[in-house]
Amino acid sequence: MSLVLHVDGERWRAHLRSVADAHPGLVPVCKGNGYGFTLGRLARKSQWLGVDTLAVGTYDELPDVASRFDGSLLVLTPWRPFGAALELDPTLADRVVHTVSRPQDVDDLLGRQPDARFVLERMTSMQRHGHTARELWAAARSVAAHPSARLEGVALHLPLAQGSHLGEVDRLLNDVVAAELETRTIWVSHLTDAELATLRGSYADYDIRPRTGTALWLGDRGALRVTATVLDVHAVERGDSFGYRGRTAPKSGHLLVVSGGTAHGIGLEAPTGDSGLKARAATLARGGLDAVGFVRSPFSIDGKQRLFAEPPHMQASMLFLPSGSRVPEVGDEVDVRVRFTATAFDRVLVD
Repeated sequence: MSLVLHVDGERWRAHLRSVADAHPGLVPVCKGNGYGFTLGRLARKSQWLGVDTLAVGTYDELPDVASRFDGSLLVLTPWRPFGAALELDPTLADRVVHTVSRPQDVDDLLGRQPDARFVLERMTSMQRHGHTARELWAAARSVAAHPSARLEGVALHLPLAQGSHLGEVDRLLNDVVAAELETRTIWVSHLTDAELATLRGSYADYDIRPRTGTALWLGDRGALRVTATVLDVHAVERGDSFGYRGRTAPKSGHLLVVSGGTAHGIGLEAPTGDSGLKARAATLARGGLDAVGFVRSPFSIDGKQRLFAEPPHMQASMLFLPSGSRVPEVGDEVDVRVRFTATAFDRVLVD
């Protein structure tokens, strides 16, 4: 009676191992909902992979992973002199690697913890966090003034854009070299395997550390399957009323009540980032369906996505099956297509 993520354990583990073997210095990223697997499970798998560093998204996520992974813990959200960053468990102080993205935060962090471990983030074309070239030079002077500081490298968070990042990375690394920082470690996100190989060849005296989340945990979708349970089945005739909002059936068929609702992330949409003509056409089509009460759901029966009968409830959804469709039995499982990073599963079953 649950929304379940089924994992082909042998195939999934083989994929994780292949990614780790192909990427020296790999830093698994475990943040948010743990890509659907939960943070704790991914921390244990990172320990199993034998990596020395794990990246989390925020300071609040540290307790979920610290007892399950015994290496260094890189926090991707930049350190600020307020909030959870100042409430760090003292027992974790030597394991945590902070991300510092502003010159003034270098002095503030080191004033509070002179031997802090940290990376300096360089601003990229993503324009989210990071030092400009001039600010990086200022940060370098601040680091030099604190002899106990432990600078662990420079971080580059690149966009998920089409085309090569190598030109941009080369320009950014020139700034790193010019700042004369006492480090030879570069932490990077969103570079392809070919780009990583080229970068390592061009900067052989630097240690390139790829931070990887989606490609690691979700890179083999064939190892993952999501199912919902059929909780109830009701025959309806055209005009019959149903649901919270008293909608009427457009024609005869069946209503299916299946597990999975808004509490799981079902029916909640976020921008996909796809701006192509096909994506825009699909958005318009969904809007037209919604206007007449028909919206395609992520639940599939016999390989066909079925329509929501009404907006999803908190923990269940109502689907409409027109006459002539095969009607599942109560207790049957149906496939669900989800966005793993936005879905909370009731259970994760690893075979």
